[in-house]
Amino acid sequence: MSDVELDDIEGGDAPEAGGGSKKKGGGLGGLLPKILMFVGIGLGALIFIVTVTIITVNIMNKGGKSQTVIADPSSPYVGKRPEYNFYDSIGSIQVRTRDFPVSSNVTVEMIIGYDLGDQLAAAELASRRFELRDFIRRYFSGKYAAELSPEREEELKAEIREVLNTRFLDTARARIILFNRLDVMENY
Repeated sequence: MSDVELDDIEGGDAPEAGGGSKKKGGGLGGLLPKILMFVGIGLGALIFIVTVTIITVNIMNKGGKSQTVIADPSSPYVGKRPEYNFYDSIGSIQVRTRDFPVSSNVTVEMIIGYDLGDQLAAAELASRRFELRDFIRRYFSGKYAAELSPEREEELKAEIREVLNTRFLDTARARIILFNRLDVMENY
């Protein structure tokens, strides 16, 4: 007998069945089902996570409706602008700035905006008309011409509104200050 037949007689098919050194279906054939199984588990988990996230976001946003609404994006105003009543009976006031040696002449016509329908504010502003004129005269005569430049106009309005609300008015509240006229002219 040959050696091949002896090997067959001794072990036959037993070494393959008993977990010997030979592998069945070796290479890519045994690895492919495992790779497909992990890819399927990964895709299933991804689909589950995305679905739960979408449902949660829809519940939090009350059905997915947008909470930010801009009616006209080209409009400079996003919301409704408040409406005011205006007190404009102060009149025109002319003063000199505190510049030295050559002061400038300032002509100002100021308008005070207050809450719409606030009759107490209207009455208080009307009763303090002369005090308001004196306040404006003192305020502008205490400024330098450089402080009254057009670039600083918003700062002036905010400062005047603050002084009126904290030290001058009792019940009324100035909401907006407007200048009908604010002219600063240098003397030569």
